[in-house]
Amino acid sequence: MLKGIYLFLIAVLVGIELSIGILVAPTIFYPQNIIGNEILTHFQSGQLMTNIFIKYNKFLIFVMFISFVVEIFNLKNKNESFNLKFSNFMLAFIGFALALAFVFYFTDYILEAQSLGEEITKTKTFAQYHLASEWCMKLMIFSQSILFFLKFYNYKRCIK
Repeated sequence: MLKGIYLFLIAVLVGIELSIGILVAPTIFYPQNIIGNEILTHFQSGQLMTNIFIKYNKFLIFVMFISFVVEIFNLKNKNESFNLKFSNFMLAFIGFALALAFVFYFTDYILEAQSLGEEITKTKTFAQYHLASEWCMKLMIFSQSILFFLKFYNYKRCIK
């Protein structure tokens, strides 16, 4: 039962991340593609996205902390091979480390830059930080997805 909840949390997290990147961001940053005219500036769109990420960040940290703790305890599991346990632990560790970087480094930087005004968000430095945060998110999704499928495969194998 708890394994199922754990898998569900990881799946929901990946689903949220994919939804943010595939559905939400393009809609908020390019409303002219839907409405036909620009109703928000790029800066205003960024502020909206930041508010979405602030809410998402809480769930991200919660799930990745749970994942990290579960995989620490799972290292003692005698029913799985060491390679699988270590792989799961490393994926959870990488995911948690990236989540901490995304929340406490990239989000903080973007919030600080936005508080200084629109001109700061048009600098090369801001663009580089933003690109790095996008890569951080992509790597998180990748590590979480692999972790999910490894856990799902093992969970499915154990219930047969």
